[in-house]
Amino acid sequence: MFPNNTFMIVIVLIVLFNILLSGPDINFTIIFALSNGEKHSPTRESDFIDMINIKTNVVRVGDIDIAYKMFGSGTPVLLINEFAAPMDFWDPILLKELSTNHTVIVFDNRGIGNTTSGEKHFSIKQFANDTAGLLEALKIKKADVIGWSMGGMIVQELALAYPDIVGRLVISSSTCGGFQSKPPTQEVLMLYANPLGSSLEKIHRFLPLLFPLKWRTQNVDYLKSIPKIPNVVSDEALNQQLNAIIDWPGTCNQLANVEHPTLIIVGTEDVFAVPANSVLLNERIPGSRLVQIEGGGHGLMFQYPDTFSRNVNDFLSP
Repeated sequence: MFPNNTFMIVIVLIVLFNILLSGPDINFTIIFALSNGEKHSPTRESDFIDMINIKTNVVRVGDIDIAYKMFGSGTPVLLINEFAAPMDFWDPILLKELSTNHTVIVFDNRGIGNTTSGEKHFSIKQFANDTAGLLEALKIKKADVIGWSMGGMIVQELALAYPDIVGRLVISSSTCGGFQSKPPTQEVLMLYANPLGSSLEKIHRFLPLLFPLKWRTQNVDYLKSIPKIPNVVSDEALNQQLNAIIDWPGTCNQLANVEHPTLIIVGTEDVFAVPANSVLLNERIPGSRLVQIEGGGHGLMFQYPDTFSRNVNDFLSP
């Protein structure tokens, strides 16, 4: 609607106006990263981590066996994935960037991939307990933590319940839940919760919604470059995980207690975790930093891997 320069001037004025209205008690930092034409798939083997060739390990944590992979060298960073996604469903460029100066740990959440479901009730708090148990089992005293979508919810619960075992936090495309957060549209919710089909069919049905229509039109072969999701999620586990998200009361009123350095990152076109929710997280978590990637959807790390990885790695670097 506006020429690019005019649009950016309008955005900057709006941001400055909001800062003035927010007052001195709210640290409202926002960066618009315009990432047009960025390749979303690595072109050289040296650009990415080949997760297939990394050994999967299993460790007992409470009532479940957690499958995980560990690689790289340096400060530990733990990645917590989104709804229904197994441990390999991360952008390979991000994993490569992180592994240059971090020991990277990825794992399957309860009931997903090669992690067993156990007997305990599925909930976001239980997933946080599982995550804390994994760090203890691996004898990792403290780790930086990255959470995508549902993983971002788990990060919040983890930081609140186990503040001494987490360092820096990255909350990507997420929400603090509850009645204060803004839900997706009814259309998106209906597609997300559609009970028809197998678990794999359900996953592939909402995969396109991870990316804005305009970007999908410009990148028609995008699915070829995204890690494949094998049929390793049972219908029961998928439904239990979905119910855990739906039943989560949220953390909005507790986030003032989060004292960890926090990066909140979201795409401006995210239809699942509506960007207003990241603004709310930024307002509630003291000293947090907000990055919005122009044109990014829920799967923004696959759309703009260089921009996403640079922001995350810079934040985590000492």
